[in-house]
Amino acid sequence: MPSPEEIKQRIEAALPGSEVEVRDTTGTADHFQATVVSDAFAGLNRVEQHRLVYSALQADIGGAIHALALKTEVPATIETP
Repeated sequence: MPSPEEIKQRIEAALPGSEVEVRDTTGTADHFQATVVSDAFAGLNRVEQHRLVYSALQADIGGAIHALALKTEVPATIETP
C-alpha cells in the first residue's frame, strides 16, 4: 500500500516543479485526496490534467489505490487573498 508521501513523490517525479498535497481520507491507505498545481497543466482541459496525474499512479489505480479524489490547477489560476 502506498503512503501519501509515496504518492506525492511519484506525482512530483512525473510532473517536475509541481506542488502536490496528498492525504489519506479514510486512514486505510487506499482512499486518497490529492491537490496538484503544475505548469504542465497549462492549455489542458480538466480530463487531460487528471490523465497526467493518473499516469504517474497507473500501477496502483484500481488496486492498492482504490479511490483518488483529484484537484488540479495551473499556478496562474490560483486565487490569492
